Amino acid sequence: MKRRRFLQSLTALAAVPAHAVATAWKLNYMLASSMYGSLPLAEILPEVKKGGATGIELWPKKHGTQREELDALGLEKFSAMLKQHELGFGGSTRYDLGPFKLAEEINVVKQLGGSFIVTGGAGEWKNITPAQLKANVKDFVEKMKPHAAHAAEKGVTVGIENHVNNLIDSPDSLRWLSDGIRNMPGIGIALAPYHLPQDSQLLADLIQHIDQKMTLFYAWEHGKGCMKAMPKEDELQQMPGRGPLDWKPLLSALKAVNFTGPTEIFMHPTPRGIPIMPTAVESTAEIIRAKNHLDAIVASL
Repeated sequence: MKRRRFLQSLTALAAVPAHAVATAWKLNYMLASSMYGSLPLAEILPEVKKGGATGIELWPKKHGTQREELDALGLEKFSAMLKQHELGFGGSTRYDLGPFKLAEEINVVKQLGGSFIVTGGAGEWKNITPAQLKANVKDFVEKMKPHAAHAAEKGVTVGIENHVNNLIDSPDSLRWLSDGIRNMPGIGIALAPYHLPQDSQLLADLIQHIDQKMTLFYAWEHGKGCMKAMPKEDELQQMPGRGPLDWKPLLSALKAVNFTGPTEIFMHPTPRGIPIMPTAVESTAEIIRAKNHLDAIVASL
C-alpha cells in the first residue's frame, strides 16, 4: 500500500507543469535612502523591511544625508546597525564623484558587502549629431575600462544611470552604451524610466536590449515631473500606480530577461532632501502602496 501511494505521488508530480514547480519570478526590492530625505539612519532602517526591501542604498546630499552619516558612524557601527535590523547593503549613488573618481567608494561598498554604485555618464552631448553622440558614447566606454576592471575585481558594478542633461539620456545612447559594455564586467546600466519617453513599449524594448547589463531598475515614472513645487497628489504621480504609465510591458520585459537585480521604488520630492511624505511612517505606506501595485501586475504575468 505504501509503495502504491508513493508511485501515485510520483505520477501526480510528473503531471505538474515544470513552470508550476519552478520558483516564481519576482522583483527584488532595494530601498533608496533618499526616499526618506535627510532623516537619520536610526529612523530609516526600521522602515526598510516594512516596504518589502531586503537592503538599503545610501544617497548623499542634496537628496539625502545618509552617505555622509555613514562616514560619521564608521563602517563597523553602520554594519552593526544593518545586522540589528537584518538588512543587506546594496551600494550608493555618487553623482557627486562622477564615473572616474570611484576607486575609494568601490572599496567602501566592497567592505560593506554591497554590489553597486550608481553614477552618470561623462562626455559632450549638447548640440551634436547622432553620429557624434554615438562616437562620444564609444569614447566614454573606452575611458571606463580601467574603472570597470577595478570595480569588477572588488565584486562591484558601476551602474550608469540615464539622466537628463547627460551623455546617457536618450534611448539611442542607452542602446549604444549597453552594446559597448556587453562584455565588460564591472559596469552596467541603472535604468530610470522617468528620464525617458513615457512609451511603455519603447521602455520594454530598452529593457530587453539592455538585458543582463541592467545593474539596477528604478520603478519611477515621469508623471507630472519633479522640478518644481506642486500639490503632493501631483508630485506622487512619479510613483507606480499613481501616474499614467502602463507598467505591465516593463515588468513583462524584466521577467523575460530574468532580471534579479535590485528594483527601487523611487521618486524625487521638491525640495530635495525631504521625505516623500511628511513622516517616515507615511513615506513607508506610500512605498508599500506602490509595491502592491507592482506585485499585483507581476502576479498576473
